[in-house]
This record gives sequence, C-alpha cells and structure tokens, in this order.
Amino acid sequence: MRIIDSIPHPSITISIFQMNDKFIVKFEAGPMEQAFKFNSADVRSVENLKKIIDPAFIETVRDRFNEMFLQMKGIV
Repeated sequence: MRIIDSIPHPSITISIFQMNDKFIVKFEAGPMEQAFKFNSADVRSVENLKKIIDPAFIETVRDRFNEMFLQMKGIV
C-alpha cells in the first residue's frame, strides 16, 4: 500500500492510498481513524475520488468521529 495523495483539511488528516485494485481513503483525528475502500474501476482516478470526498462526506466523517470520541470517553 502506498500513499498517492492527500486532501487538505484544518482538523482531519485525509490520506489517499492505492493498493491492488483499490483506493483507500483514511481519515485521522486524534487517536481515531476511519478508512473507506473504493474499487479503482468504479472511481477511475484520484481526481474523481476527490470529487466523491466532498464537504458533505467529510462532515459525515466528522460527525462519526464525534460519536466515536463520546463512546471512547464513556469507557475511560
């Protein structure tokens, strides 16, 4: 797996990897991470993938990070 690009964001690290026939988009915030796998044949290019990872998609990821943080905080 190799990193091929990133998407700038002020509070989340967004990295794009390529492995075999997949693009993997990894979001990192503090101690948590989320990853999404996309079939290369469906997406076709990094440019198309970046169009999929739009502000609405990122906001949903941020909401999920908040839920994850609250869940983790409830355990500790």
